[in-house]
Amino acid sequence: MPRLILASASPRRAELLAQAGYFPDALAPAQIDETPRPGELPRACALRLAIAKASAVEAAAADAVLAADTIVALGRRMLGKPRDAAEAESFLRLLSGRRHRVVTAIALRGPERLRSRTVETAVRFKRLSEGEIAAHVASDDWQDKAGGYGIQGRAGALIPWINGSYSNVVGLPLAETVGLLAAAGIRPAARP
Repeated sequence: MPRLILASASPRRAELLAQAGYFPDALAPAQIDETPRPGELPRACALRLAIAKASAVEAAAADAVLAADTIVALGRRMLGKPRDAAEAESFLRLLSGRRHRVVTAIALRGPERLRSRTVETAVRFKRLSEGEIAAHVASDDWQDKAGGYGIQGRAGALIPWINGSYSNVVGLPLAETVGLLAAAGIRPAARP
């Protein structure tokens, strides 16, 4: 069976894989430029970045490299990982009381070929008070998270509705990821 390499430093992605019985043999975060191209749409950007991450990681020919990219999209506008608390606050103001999309693309570079999928989930934030925005920013739960929030953390209390995959919003759509892994002949394992 090929070794599974996760091209991510995200502890959330590793935890989600473990929930499904997959334990990567190695973590190898890909070092790529994640800047969206001018006029690029969220789905296309996420897919391009996931494929670039899977392709950038050095691996043996028999290994499987799994990569993902998650984008929070408000219309055509992409909200990446906030650079600082002020940007996190501005993202929360934009998302307050509105519906947005979370797009995650996954790419699996395997021994025979590259497989990919893109998954989209609709998410709605409740209308946020200034106090809720300030508390979320003060919690630092926005750091290293697309859109400045993690549904699995404090922000879960601010989100009354989603339509689609919960694990996609966390950062890795499990059903689709497991499908790609199974198609490549990679099966779940007992906990190491």
